Amino acid sequence: MWCVPELNDQYIENMEDVLETYERPYNPAEPVICLDEKPITLHAEVRPPSAAEPGREARRDSEYERRGTANVFCAVEPKAGRHFTFATPDRSAAQFAKVAFELAMEYPEAKTIHLVMDNLNIHRKKSLTDLLGEQVGGEVWDRFTVHYTPTHGSWLNQAEIEIGLFSRQCLGTRRIPDLKTLDREYAPGIGRSIAAAPPSTGNSTAKPPGDSSVTKGNRPDGHGTRWISRSTICDRPFRPLRTAATVARSLNPRGRTRIGSL
Repeated sequence: MWCVPELNDQYIENMEDVLETYERPYNPAEPVICLDEKPITLHAEVRPPSAAEPGREARRDSEYERRGTANVFCAVEPKAGRHFTFATPDRSAAQFAKVAFELAMEYPEAKTIHLVMDNLNIHRKKSLTDLLGEQVGGEVWDRFTVHYTPTHGSWLNQAEIEIGLFSRQCLGTRRIPDLKTLDREYAPGIGRSIAAAPPSTGNSTAKPPGDSSVTKGNRPDGHGTRWISRSTICDRPFRPLRTAATVARSLNPRGRTRIGSL
């Protein structure tokens, strides 16, 4: 281990909790989702780059224009091969609440959603209740069983692998000038990452729910069947949440939120 100031009981407890969560056999009623975020520095070209030609390499000017920053939330359900990517203006509590809301919507039939995250201060119930109100925000948060990685142990979060794939296969060394471009460009990169990724080493051979959005294919590298859900590679702009009044209308007479109808 590294970057561990003190290997105390709390650290060991959190570490074992996360590892035990990863060892769970695949169960669509209790999916295991890993979530993390990555800041993105936005750069614009000052002069247009020139493409490669026979006998000449591609060229790009060393000068660029700074355009501020953006953020990307990456989530992955490793044993089902489901990938979620959300480009957001920043890494605020409100943006995290929107992502948590979206993830809850993706699993309306789940008994609970095991969510692995680090201890960032926005990864709390308060982020949702501040945006959605105590009742609705609390109902959405209660859809999750949260597993926090230990302090200085965020490397246990498998979402960091997803972020690594996103950085290498999608961003690379390209210059992204604005959030709109980032939102448009990341989907093909994530698609390439998934196609190149080896399957999960989980101990379950059960397959994800077989709806029309799931594609089955035999991999030529001997790894066997690979399941990829096209509908969850988030090749769409991040949808803003509906107003509080619209969300409130999703409550039934007993005051319970129907997550599937939000």
